[in-house]
Amino acid sequence: MVEVTIDSIRVSLMSQHRIIILKELTSERFLPIWIGPYEAEAITVSLQEMEVARPLTHDLLRNVILTLGGEVLRVVIMDLRDDVFYARITVRMGDREVEIDSRPSDAIALAVRVHVPVYVDESVMDKAASIPEEALEDQEILPGAHDGGDERLEIFKDFVDQLDLDDLEDKSDSSDEDDEDDDPED
Repeated sequence: MVEVTIDSIRVSLMSQHRIIILKELTSERFLPIWIGPYEAEAITVSLQEMEVARPLTHDLLRNVILTLGGEVLRVVIMDLRDDVFYARITVRMGDREVEIDSRPSDAIALAVRVHVPVYVDESVMDKAASIPEEALEDQEILPGAHDGGDERLEIFKDFVDQLDLDDLEDKSDSSDEDDEDDDPED
């Protein structure tokens, strides 16, 4: 399992959905998960420690678990099938642990309320996580490795070298003269 933290919640410009970005604690891998606007709001309210007049749905879930003598231990995003993430909430009830099926967004909204860790199964990270380009650029290229960058730029260098810039200057000078002839103030 890989422990993650909430890096950010972002708004999609194309829909009402939000994307929660989870960041691996020990590396620069990020896992984006689409969530609904209400779940995003529930997570944000808790993270920003905003006061609400009455318990929200995830507050109610926390209160029910605690009132029944349970203790939330962790949340695990355990699977990704057909572009759908699956999560489990692990609750200790007396001397046994119970795993409860959940959407990741609801599980995370509960986790931030009870301050428990969020984990992602390594196979899910392998399928869906990414490393930002800046992090890739910071990595040292191994001796003997070649990324092909020079070869790709060589095409453009050849193109620029073949340009006849003197011809462009001549045309530019003649168009300036034409502009002077068309000046209405003359």
